[in-house]
Amino acid sequence: MSTTTPDANHFRRVAQAILRGDVVPVLGAGANLCDRGAGEPWQRGRTMPNGRELASLLADEFSTVVDDPTDLLRVSQAAALDCGYEPLFRQLRRVFARAVDNAYEPTTLHRFLAGLPALRARRGLEPSPQLIVTTNYDDLLEQAFEDAGEPFDLLYYLAQGERQAGKRRNQGRFVHLSPDGERRIVRTPKKYVDVSPQARTVIMKIHGAVRVDPDEDSWVITEDHYIDYLTRTNLSELIPVKLLDKLLSSNLLFLGYAMRDWNLRVMLHRIWTQRDSSWESWAVQLEADELDRRLWADKDVNFQAIALKTYVGEIADRLATVEAGF
Repeated sequence: MSTTTPDANHFRRVAQAILRGDVVPVLGAGANLCDRGAGEPWQRGRTMPNGRELASLLADEFSTVVDDPTDLLRVSQAAALDCGYEPLFRQLRRVFARAVDNAYEPTTLHRFLAGLPALRARRGLEPSPQLIVTTNYDDLLEQAFEDAGEPFDLLYYLAQGERQAGKRRNQGRFVHLSPDGERRIVRTPKKYVDVSPQARTVIMKIHGAVRVDPDEDSWVITEDHYIDYLTRTNLSELIPVKLLDKLLSSNLLFLGYAMRDWNLRVMLHRIWTQRDSSWESWAVQLEADELDRRLWADKDVNFQAIALKTYVGEIADRLATVEAGF
């Protein structure tokens, strides 16, 4: 596989795969930076932070002493040790929760994904709901679908479990929220067939999520969280069977996802060993160091060196005219 600047043929092939319903987008922290200009600083309450910006904020808030104050796992671990988990979680909620006094808005990427069902309808194509995987805690993607009037199922990982009668329960499981608000714990993933990307769009948040009720918030963020997550969590055994089938038999499109995140590489490795190698995958990121590029190549993923907003715009243009090629 190669590192390239995407050409017209690449955009055509990806657009056709999207129209066929054969693409699973995987959103990393960089997805929230889609509309930010190069060098544009993070504005609290206006734009979402990346990992380094969040780490710097937490380091200041909790006066943590670590070698690298932009290392999110180390900073959050130090904050939890110094001050406890609850203060850390409250601070994270202040950053990520949708509130009256902030102006967080979905990015071009979020709006693009939420607009795909309507685009298919305009093109006269049969509905082909999608599975979207994200490592982000915020709810900008859900907001984009709500704004577009598109129903979706939400699955998110319970890192700390649910607080019930003073205890934490169901730690390490996924929660399924249907469009009508019904909330169910996925206890037997291999038999759980009540959520399917063939029925409607599914948003799967694999590192937790900020929720309306703070007791339902879930965070995989400290070193201990990731150690626990990686030792106990095999996504192929935790997610509902129809979602696993979709992950294993689709093109993966990594958007704003960095291979330097070792914790994510371990998680994906477990999926990769089961995937059919005939499915092509792509990673979109404007800049990556040589090691990142080699790691993508080692996974047979084509790295596309381009700004995310530019990439989304090019794909959107092709989707308006290209034939699906069924």
